[in-house]
Amino acid sequence: MAKSRGGGGPGSPGGRHHSLAGTRESLAEQGGDELSSLGSDSEVNGGGPEERRVDKFGFIVGSRSAEGPLEEVPLEVLRQRESKWLDMLNNWDKWMAKKHKKIRLRCQKGIPPSLRGRAWQYLSGSKVKLEQNIGKFDELDLLPGDPKWLDVIERDLHRQFPFHEMFVSRGGHGQQDLFRVLKAYTLYRPEEGYCQAQAPIAAVLLMHMPAEQAFWCLVQICEKYLPGYYSEKLEAIQLDGQILFSLLHKVSPVAYKHLSKQKIDPILYMTEWFMCAFSRTLPWSSVLRVWDMFFCEGVKIIFRVGLVLLKHTLGSSDKLKSCQGQYETMERLRALSPKIMQETFLVQEVIELPVTERQIEREHLIQLKKWRETHGELQCKSPPRLHGAKAISEAEPPTHKALEPVPSIIVPPGPAPVPKARKSKEKNREKGPASPPNGPGAEGNGAPGSTRELLHPQVSPHHQSKESLSSRESEDTYL
Repeated sequence: MAKSRGGGGPGSPGGRHHSLAGTRESLAEQGGDELSSLGSDSEVNGGGPEERRVDKFGFIVGSRSAEGPLEEVPLEVLRQRESKWLDMLNNWDKWMAKKHKKIRLRCQKGIPPSLRGRAWQYLSGSKVKLEQNIGKFDELDLLPGDPKWLDVIERDLHRQFPFHEMFVSRGGHGQQDLFRVLKAYTLYRPEEGYCQAQAPIAAVLLMHMPAEQAFWCLVQICEKYLPGYYSEKLEAIQLDGQILFSLLHKVSPVAYKHLSKQKIDPILYMTEWFMCAFSRTLPWSSVLRVWDMFFCEGVKIIFRVGLVLLKHTLGSSDKLKSCQGQYETMERLRALSPKIMQETFLVQEVIELPVTERQIEREHLIQLKKWRETHGELQCKSPPRLHGAKAISEAEPPTHKALEPVPSIIVPPGPAPVPKARKSKEKNREKGPASPPNGPGAEGNGAPGSTRELLHPQVSPHHQSKESLSSRESEDTYL
């Protein structure tokens, strides 16, 4: 199967989309440098950077990736949402443990753009992962990397959202960071190496956070949300294709019957959808809303989006009149109606679709049994899939070492006068009330400005909470 066209991000009606189906070797095959000039400054930039205009998402106005008129959230509502999200992020463990449903509802409404990158890190657990591996990305970044993967990665760089301001220039900072993140992953998981579909995932992350944070977020997606998707034989994505098809039988019997009749294997239309998390299929505003829910609720959201698209494209006799053959059906799935991809419509349909984690896991066991009967054991031994932020949080409790408040004064090693002051105070308590101290020992009695307070500053109840975040959290916001 030919490599997917890596053009300008979100799909557009009539735009060309080739499937990412097949083994990973076929994904890496180059059918000519088909997009070699799309990212060039001469074609995209016009007369110079000063003439380039971009939309609110960073896509160049006039490109097929740029958004048309959008439904804007009123400024007052946006500020209220930002305030609520800041409160959640600053007390994340507490919210995750006791108010996860509220987090889910707020993700469904959409994460405020100014906090989206930071929220994705918290939801995915990548912030904790980074704190557990301080310096690891820098270490990987300095290593040369495997030439086998470096060549493929370099050839893919300009194919990732070439009409976005971050990636428009060859060798620009966006492409450099994308190369660093993808190279680091091949070193972090050498048994997996690089898969072409990881590039758009990493590019979306880089639009919202620095390279190191994007790397750990990519790790979480590959290991927790979509394990096995990017492995050598793409077994996991093939299994999920069968799961999707089985769920379609319940969601839209008409679409299921039509695809069965045309003998269209799910791998032909859902591979790019799932492996790229719809980043190269939907309008950008819809991509972001889907990712907000995906990070919170897991792969269930990806299944729901796929089912909604199939249902509203092939789910009625009227819609099938122009899809009599296999070719016509595939063309319809490659050129989806803008109406069904529109942000408000799609998100509401996804939220209301009754497909649960339990159904997906039950179907997974059924399809896995069938796979073993026809193909034998899976060659890729992937870790179990975790369904969203709650499951990840419970599987990997956050380390609170980095969340403790940082003292304003660091006590040098060696004996300190504190123990004596404490003993003196304890003796005074045993003797009963004493007259106000007048000697030099007054500093040790807990008076304002005393040595003990300076060496051991009092911590407010808020900072004592293990759910609270250190003052360094403000550095995480990536605007």
